Amino acid sequence: MPISPNFSSLFEENHKINFLHCTPNGILKYTDLCNLFQLTASSHAELGGFSHNDMQIFNQAWVLSRMIVEITDLPKWQDEVTIKTWIKSLEGYQSVRCLEMYLNGEKIIGCETFWVVINTTTRKPENLAISCDHFTFFTDNATNIKTHKINIPEDTKKLTDKIVKLSDIDIVNHANNVKYLEWSLDEIETEIVLEQKIQSFAINFLQEVNLHDQIEINNKKDNQTSVFTITKNNKTCYALELHLKA
Repeated sequence: MPISPNFSSLFEENHKINFLHCTPNGILKYTDLCNLFQLTASSHAELGGFSHNDMQIFNQAWVLSRMIVEITDLPKWQDEVTIKTWIKSLEGYQSVRCLEMYLNGEKIIGCETFWVVINTTTRKPENLAISCDHFTFFTDNATNIKTHKINIPEDTKKLTDKIVKLSDIDIVNHANNVKYLEWSLDEIETEIVLEQKIQSFAINFLQEVNLHDQIEINNKKDNQTSVFTITKNNKTCYALELHLKA
């Protein structure tokens, strides 16, 4: 679709936290936090003329490669939040996008994401085919720490096996990136989630996981840090690094 007359390189979108977004105690789920961030990024991309449909003309799609989220507080059921986003850099097939969540005018969460353009036929990285000359890039940081390569421990403990189901697959025809986080958080102590003990988390996506794949979920704990990996055929597809509050 053409670039919207309402397009701006700095974008914000309001969201109301509904009951589907919440844990049993009425707090926004970490998975739905990521969903809201990505929905906002999608809205911005649509206004800017490189939505999923725009890119599919060239058999291209954005896939999330890395992410870091730093949390001061989580919103609750019926809270109205504002998510602000901007693109920090975009070159070739790589882009860094920043996002921030605000509640009552106060920043409560920061997020930096690293995206890659893939050809949806070859499944390989490919330079973005759509011009982004109308975008202004901003070097402002949303997080204290940038997205980074997670140091994957060798001595992880296997927690469980899983087979990827149809409900896990998204519009790019692979397991949705938030599903990996959901699978990992389902394996930790419930009080860590319910009592908001996660201070920050970093994610690396290393390899696609597809329908009917058999995967393993593994973990290594070390003081206030917990690293999860998801492996397929002994190859690491995903890493999650949780930093817990002291």
